[in-house]
Amino acid sequence: MFSKSNLLATLVATIVMFFLGYLIWGLATVDFFTEHTIVNAMKEVPDLGIIALANLIASFILSTLYSKWARGHHSLGQGFEFGAWIGALIGLGTGLITYATMSWMDMTGHIVEAVLDIVFYGIIGAIIALIYQKTAAKS
Repeated sequence: MFSKSNLLATLVATIVMFFLGYLIWGLATVDFFTEHTIVNAMKEVPDLGIIALANLIASFILSTLYSKWARGHHSLGQGFEFGAWIGALIGLGTGLITYATMSWMDMTGHIVEAVLDIVFYGIIGAIIALIYQKTAAKS
C-alpha cells in the first residue's frame, strides 16, 4: 500500500487534480455552471488547504485501488478506463442522486458535470497508470 509507485502516483495525481480541477471548474466552466445553478451554495473564497487535502486523500485511494485493479499491467488506456469508471460512479451515480434529492443544479448541469467527472478522473487514472508503468520493477 505504501510502495514507491503508490506514493509517487499519489503525489503526482494530487498535484494534477488540484490544478486541473481549478482549470476546469475554477476557470473554464464557471459561466456555464452559473447559468445552470438553482441554489448557489458555493463559498465566496474556497478553502484551498482542504481542497488540497481532499485531493491527496482521493489520489491515495485511487492509486491504491488502481494498483489492485491493474494487477501489474499498466498502460495509459487502462488507467484512463479505470479513472473513467470512477468518474462515472461519481458523476452519474452520485450526481443523479444529488439531482433527485437537492435543488442545486438543473439536469443539464448535472449531465455536464458527469461528463466532466468521467474525463477528469480518466485523466487522473491515466497519470496514475503512467507513474506505475514508469516505476514498475523491471523483470
